[in-house]
Amino acid sequence: MNANKLAQVCANEMFTHDTVSREMGMSIEHMSYRESDVSMRVTANMLNGHKTCHGGMIFSLADSAFAFACNSENEAAVASACSIDFLRPARENDVLTAHAAAMHQGRRTGVYIVNIVNQKQELVAIFKGTSARLNQAVLPTESKE
Repeated sequence: MNANKLAQVCANEMFTHDTVSREMGMSIEHMSYRESDVSMRVTANMLNGHKTCHGGMIFSLADSAFAFACNSENEAAVASACSIDFLRPARENDVLTAHAAAMHQGRRTGVYIVNIVNQKQELVAIFKGTSARLNQAVLPTESKE
């Protein structure tokens, strides 16, 4: 199977078990080798006391996109460090899209940048994640073909 198809299969497997991403209304818009696009609509229950999207919700969106991208090669990986810079507020009904892409992927660690934009393509936040591979597959053994 080619690298982009493998990325899609890995993301589908992970998303099936990812209760948080599903409950927050996230959807995978695009998957390819070491990249992902994940979107989410900001709902009323995601707003903070300033009536803007809580930073934790934006972080979760970025973290999910990061997870799908860094697991796209059927090499299970987890975050070992993450940071985020919030650049502008997101508001109720905004549709946020997180684009994650590998800047470096070594044998064990990777560095990924995630840009989060709103429906106007305005940059809302920039997330940087470092991944650590776990020396196991994402897919069940029978699906590794």
